[in-house]
Amino acid sequence: MDEEWRKGKGGLLDSIFPKKYDFHGMLYSQASLTEAGVDALNEWLMHGDITMEPSEVRDIEQRADDARRYMEGLLLEAFSTPFDRQDIYSFSRQIDNILNFCLSTALEMRAFGVRPDGPIMTMTAALQRGTEMVKDAVLILPKDPARAQAMIRDMRRKVSDIERTYVSGLAVLFSAGEPIEVMKKREVYHHLKDAGRALSITIDILHRIIVEQG
Repeated sequence: MDEEWRKGKGGLLDSIFPKKYDFHGMLYSQASLTEAGVDALNEWLMHGDITMEPSEVRDIEQRADDARRYMEGLLLEAFSTPFDRQDIYSFSRQIDNILNFCLSTALEMRAFGVRPDGPIMTMTAALQRGTEMVKDAVLILPKDPARAQAMIRDMRRKVSDIERTYVSGLAVLFSAGEPIEVMKKREVYHHLKDAGRALSITIDILHRIIVEQG
């Protein structure tokens, strides 16, 4: 009886004073995992042994998936959120896509025997810096949205760097490469371009959140 009463009382209190969840902290955690995953891809590329399993990239991608699913569940329960509910959901989904494409990049390079080249390393470096800036902006967003806003332009420059490198890399590839090698590398380039596209959408959502907070 006492146990039932306590449960009933708890349910009543929860309905009057709904639980508050730290969605800002969860977004920052996911942004940090994304940065770590891109870092892991870069380290895997720099190692130079494409026969090596990209285990760290895979592990971080799975942890980020778990974090995203956990937060999505809490979004359904939350009475209120610090930012627009749809923006939280969309930001989480898009930043997760960055890691998905990082993992597919490594897996296809390993499967197809594609060695890192200039465009692959340049696009990865731009993605690395872009995700780092997203993480930093999310961290300071609640206390200093103006500073976070000022970082948006530099983030978008990194997206532009990825797009330019993708186009110039394909131009060189198509002009001089063996057809089979061209097809293999084109797939890898495309995964990194898609990661850049996911970064671009993430930045747009982050910018909207910043504007709404201002």
